[in-house]
Amino acid sequence: MLALGACAGGDDKNSSAQQPKVPGVKLVTPGKLKTCTSLPYPPFQFPQGGKTVGFDVDMIDLVAKKLGVTQEIVDVKFDIIKSGAALNSGRCDVAAAGMTITDERKANLDFSVPYFPETLGLMIKKGAGIKTLDEVKAKNLRLGVQTGTTSLDEAKKKGIPAKEFDDAGKQLLAMQSGQIDVILQDLPVVNDWMKKPDVSSKYELSNQFPSGMQYGFAVKKGGNPELLKVIDETIKTAVADGTWKKSYVQWIGSEPQTTPKF
Repeated sequence: MLALGACAGGDDKNSSAQQPKVPGVKLVTPGKLKTCTSLPYPPFQFPQGGKTVGFDVDMIDLVAKKLGVTQEIVDVKFDIIKSGAALNSGRCDVAAAGMTITDERKANLDFSVPYFPETLGLMIKKGAGIKTLDEVKAKNLRLGVQTGTTSLDEAKKKGIPAKEFDDAGKQLLAMQSGQIDVILQDLPVVNDWMKKPDVSSKYELSNQFPSGMQYGFAVKKGGNPELLKVIDETIKTAVADGTWKKSYVQWIGSEPQTTPKF
């Protein structure tokens, strides 16, 4: 019981104050809920005004508030997150990276209840007329995806040798510099790009594909069940009291068509 252990001796009030309010929750650093993510990944997490903001950031801030600590962002490659390596090495307490819940990832991570329904978006040059991955393959177009994502999985299923990028920012830059012809990426990310005039003037969202899958936050496999419980409770409360919808509208830019299915 971390909260009780911190009181032993009675001469370190600051240490005691930094322990999470919920008994049994283990944190890497006292007073901090360290969150591993892969920046930039708008609108879920991205730098703005000297700090990291976004939908995922809002949700984990709610968890931190419930624990009585503050969130601290740790930027790592997505592959290190999904493999469980970032959590296993103690770099962070929770992974929040717009991460789809899959059976493969469940082998390495303990996932929360779902917090966001996944839809993929196909981004092309304006007027290209490409609407499916089958067309991308048939025309031998260069497809760009983010490493370790379900977009890469979909490309592999179609037999498309996609070019991989460590983060969404590099993926967009590759499109703008002519290295690739088409992007497959999570729809909210593409929608966020389209808010920029220099992107929307040259490119368009040609199609979107609901995958039937959902995103989840994750903790170390078998390592922090009490923290996972707090995350689950926080997500369910946010959906029920409207906080989830408010953040969705703010960051995604539209009313949600559906809510997470628990």
